[in-house]
Amino acid sequence: MRQYSGACHCGRVKFEVRAELSEATLCNCSMCSKKGFIHLIVEPSQFELLTGADALVSYRFNTGVAEHKFCAECGIHPFYTPRSDPDKVDVNVRCLDGVDLSKLELLLFDGIRWEEAIKTAHWQTE
Repeated sequence: MRQYSGACHCGRVKFEVRAELSEATLCNCSMCSKKGFIHLIVEPSQFELLTGADALVSYRFNTGVAEHKFCAECGIHPFYTPRSDPDKVDVNVRCLDGVDLSKLELLLFDGIRWEEAIKTAHWQTE
């Protein structure tokens, strides 16, 4: 596993994540599409919030399970608690330093049809 540093745009929220990053997931739901989130779901032990806990604002909708977190200063969504895995952390790959997105395999999750898609999601079958 490699360690990555990440942050929001203004730098108030900084974090580190340890992960294998050869693939990430794009979701076509309204929330992910609008904010451009690229998903990397990790165990809480692989994630450390370094600064900015006081700058985080959260937003919940629909089932209320997912807790979307964003920086109150710059509005960037660096990570959140995903509905699919509420005991994990979903990191926005776009917020990680030094990641070349063109080198990643980007998988598609059909969030528009969430209930059907979750049954066959690649991380649910591993």
